Amino acid sequence: MFLLVLGVLLWAGAHFFKRLMPDARAKTGDAGKGAVALAIVASIVLMVIGYRGAEVVDLWYPPLWMTHVNNFLVLVAIFMMSPAPRKGRILNGMRHPMLAGFKAWAIAHLLVNGDLASVILFGGLFAWALAEMIVINKAEPNWTPTERGTYAKDGMFLIASLILMSIIGYVHYWVGPWPYPV
Repeated sequence: MFLLVLGVLLWAGAHFFKRLMPDARAKTGDAGKGAVALAIVASIVLMVIGYRGAEVVDLWYPPLWMTHVNNFLVLVAIFMMSPAPRKGRILNGMRHPMLAGFKAWAIAHLLVNGDLASVILFGGLFAWALAEMIVINKAEPNWTPTERGTYAKDGMFLIASLILMSIIGYVHYWVGPWPYPV
């Protein structure tokens, strides 16, 4: 569990560095981008190793039908993390579509994983995304949405999201459980 917690904390710290310590981040220049990217990659490695190596401590047992809710929320998350909110019409007025999508992804995984390691991983990442939104809104209170796109672009990104979700599902199967109920 230590590596898992360390990974989540490193993820949050690397992402907050620019917002919470702008002067220190500015002093690092372009080299700082590489250091932050390296910290993010290291955090992912720590989270994966920590999660896969964590002792299973069940807190609740999600019903099987919750997998359908999970898959729907993951599709919504992928769509929100696509260029659709900036180039389409449906989500154009949303300030933090990627972070909202990240939160939807985390909630989806909390719904189907009732063990302590999942609560630490997905709950920790949800908390980070929520805190990130708050910090950004405080640092940059004035925001204007981009020019509205078309419903056709939304449709295009929805189809791309469905394709990407299928690919992610097969990769998920290689590293964990099959995410699509039969």
